[in-house]
Amino acid sequence: MAPPPQAGRARPNILVTGTPGTGKTTTSSLVAEATQLRHINVGDLVKRKGLHDGWDEELECHIINEDLVCDELEDMMEEGGNIVDYHGCDFFPERWFDCVVVLQTDNSVLYDRLSCRGYTGLKLTNNIECEIFQVLLEEAKGSYRGDIVMAMKSDSVEDISRNVSTLTGWVNSWAPARLSS
Repeated sequence: MAPPPQAGRARPNILVTGTPGTGKTTTSSLVAEATQLRHINVGDLVKRKGLHDGWDEELECHIINEDLVCDELEDMMEEGGNIVDYHGCDFFPERWFDCVVVLQTDNSVLYDRLSCRGYTGLKLTNNIECEIFQVLLEEAKGSYRGDIVMAMKSDSVEDISRNVSTLTGWVNSWAPARLSS
């Protein structure tokens, strides 16, 4: 995917999304380290800043307040140079992102990862079904231009390494495209 030049930003913004357990935080951290992009883990931000409307007992997670999250991120996103890590994507403004990555993991691998995290019952079932039906990929395709959305396999350490290399190369090639426009 060739990086398109974006007016007003010196560095690109990337969204890394996917079902919990697909490697979003690991991938985002490694890409941020390699490219000097700012890693924004939205789940951590929500907890740290109280950007939620309480706790969902059944799904064992915070009920994110999407408006508060977007308000919190607006200035950073306009500035550029961010890699945003979150398991949802349809509420972020389309103008924020130059690349949207959907990490995908084989269901048996994902089941083991989530079980090791302590996911059980409805939380485990919902996340596995989300991956089976490619909910996050469809959400990304419905929310962003098709030419900036890419699905990446994330089953193994080798996959993560390849994904980090691909995204690092993309970021590094973005700057010359941006500067030449």
